[in-house]
Amino acid sequence: MQGRADTRTPEVESAWRFSALNWALGGAMVAALAVSLALTDFSLALPGLAVAAGYIAVYGGFAHANARSPRRRDPQVMFILAPMAQIVLFAAAMTPLTYVAAAINVPIQDANLLALDRALGLDFAAFARYVDDRPLTAIWLGIGYNMIRWPVTAIPVVLAAIGRFRRIEEFVFAFGLSLVVTTIISGLVPAIGAYQQIGLDPATLKHLDPGGYFQQLHDLPPARDGTLRHLDLLGLAGIVTFPSFHAASAVLYAWALWPSRLFRPIGLIANGAMLIATPVVGGHYFVDVFAGIAAAVAAIMVARAVGKRIAGPQADAVATAPIVSTSAAAALAPAE
Repeated sequence: MQGRADTRTPEVESAWRFSALNWALGGAMVAALAVSLALTDFSLALPGLAVAAGYIAVYGGFAHANARSPRRRDPQVMFILAPMAQIVLFAAAMTPLTYVAAAINVPIQDANLLALDRALGLDFAAFARYVDDRPLTAIWLGIGYNMIRWPVTAIPVVLAAIGRFRRIEEFVFAFGLSLVVTTIISGLVPAIGAYQQIGLDPATLKHLDPGGYFQQLHDLPPARDGTLRHLDLLGLAGIVTFPSFHAASAVLYAWALWPSRLFRPIGLIANGAMLIATPVVGGHYFVDVFAGIAAAVAAIMVARAVGKRIAGPQADAVATAPIVSTSAAAALAPAE
């Protein structure tokens, strides 16, 4: 690889220390899942578990081997592969825990969430009909809502190309923290979604496809009544209404991509679409979106503070200094 980054800069070393913290966070999530499975009648299908474990082992193993190699140590390899493995680890541990949280069976809060929307003067039905009457808008928002997966791969690649390794690990930490917060709160404030609460049948919509809402409607009731207890990681979507993790993800992704001149506008447009789509495609109340945004902002603040603490006094000096010099880095150069 041309222009290989200096492998012993403060940026690289602090990012690798942060990576160890993210592995510890993932380990805590796995421990929480293991305890939950032991104390409840939930179980995990082995094929999905094997796929997730294999992905984590391969990506994490290659990242670790690269970091330990005195000749082949390349930060771009380290901070693309390890964060991808960590994010899969977080998702594999926390997604089943959203079902365990739902099984606590706290009274459904849809009426209260709708009341909060209306107190703010926000009309879900009017917004849904507005989007449904505009086919291109409905298609755009449907695509936007489903873009929650691609940045998980794109963000480490983009930030590694411009040498923002600590930013990658801060993003991973904020992503994991947001997952934890939204999962816990969703168990205490369970809700099915806005469509059923306002009596709007999605089947009457002409162009809008609320696929996220259908997933919630499909999985939440049986998770609560005890009929859904065997979980397959390959088929789980997570059942979180309040706060919206889609809304949190939109903020996290836009923030993570902000340092890149090339991907900043792309991130704003793509994640703006995801944010706007969250109510009507996911069936979320508007207050779900506001709470998800708040969770993401809080997680980012914590991640930034932890990153500065790990990096030490030189944190601010290296935070804006790219440490690679390649053609890709030039194209993606961070804005000053």
